[in-house]
Amino acid sequence: MSQLATQYLGLKLKNPLIVSSSGLTNSVEKIEKAERAGAGAVVLKSVFEEQINYEAAAYQEVSNTNAESFDYLQGYVAANNLDNYLKLISDSKKNVNIPVIASIHCFSDKRWIDFAKNFEEAGADALELNVYIQPMGRNISGTDIEKKYLNLVKKVTKKVSIPVSVKLSNQFTNLVNITDKLYGVGAKGVVLFNRFYEPDIDINKMKMSSFDVFSNPEDLRFALRWAAIISDEVKEIDIAASTGVHNADSAIKMILAGADAVQLCSVLYKKGVSHIREMLEQMEIWMAKQGYDSIKNFKGNMSYKSIKHPELYQRSQFMKYFSNYE
Repeated sequence: MSQLATQYLGLKLKNPLIVSSSGLTNSVEKIEKAERAGAGAVVLKSVFEEQINYEAAAYQEVSNTNAESFDYLQGYVAANNLDNYLKLISDSKKNVNIPVIASIHCFSDKRWIDFAKNFEEAGADALELNVYIQPMGRNISGTDIEKKYLNLVKKVTKKVSIPVSVKLSNQFTNLVNITDKLYGVGAKGVVLFNRFYEPDIDINKMKMSSFDVFSNPEDLRFALRWAAIISDEVKEIDIAASTGVHNADSAIKMILAGADAVQLCSVLYKKGVSHIREMLEQMEIWMAKQGYDSIKNFKGNMSYKSIKHPELYQRSQFMKYFSNYE
């Protein structure tokens, strides 16, 4: 039988399929279900800074409190959310044998650094920073945005001893450079890539709406390209490929490109968590057919520097592709 065991963030995983941070991992029962389905690890649903701020503002509005009390309310709501999250971490660790990765969705570095330490003490095996800073403002440069990311990650990695990964946006000018800098301030891994709320406009009702939150199999391409490039250019950092991984073939492609693990979300909402078992079986069949007895035997075999024509991963191929069509 093929050996699917691998490592990500220094953690030993029985296989490279990780359930991504989502409603699929917001309770012990769901996490146990993911383990039974064969998941190699889980990333807990994020603690959202934005949600905590929203709830605090709602309390303030309902209770008609003055502005001076907002900080107190914010702290109260944050502490309540934190207590619930710490219980989720500790209870999950008691009930499952796979790595449990905590997640913070934040855009500032006020109390989140302390939260990170709390997560470690509760038993989290690693921490995923789901950071996104909207690049807006005429006087804010890309460098300014990157410094904020790096400062936050540096502060967190100095606070905790568990490995830290960063869930990246695909909007950085130079993904290789920012990944290398994140490694330099202590990050052990990156997740490629984050998915965000995408606004839409209902032209009949004249109101804002949202685009479909779930990914499609075709969304694989961008993460595939950058997993292949970053895995060669920044060999010291681990990569979890996310977005568009909907079947065994796409998981295999990501690993061939150089990813250490893949994160699953949309496909599990569409097909159920039991789809993990089917993916694992198909991966083993493919490995046996190809003569691979372990993940390490084929990881990175199709990375940027491993193929004969690495330029195929570059955007310049766009013109060559369409030149075949008249």
